[in-house]
Amino acid sequence: MNDRELTDYLIFRELDSPVSHAERERASERSIQALETVRASGTGIDWVQSEILTNEDDMVTGTLCHFRAETEDALYEHADCAGIPVSRIFRRGPPVDGPDQ
Repeated sequence: MNDRELTDYLIFRELDSPVSHAERERASERSIQALETVRASGTGIDWVQSEILTNEDDMVTGTLCHFRAETEDALYEHADCAGIPVSRIFRRGPPVDGPDQ
């Protein structure tokens, strides 16, 4: 990885049709492999965490993923390599804690 500063991003991934948790897990494995590939090319990118979005049948309808990357292009490169969608990318601001925090 190079010395460029990484920016926090949130990636919203909306799926065209719901998938099982097992299918989502396989996509996560491809994502981890893609991270290694993108990093090997010298691009700065880290996965922080993801939230899984589900419907009333507990099928996965999308994800909200927190990444740190040097550019938005790095996020698209990762997604293309992993074969996973990108619906929207947002710069992440400071978190807001709930009242019980």
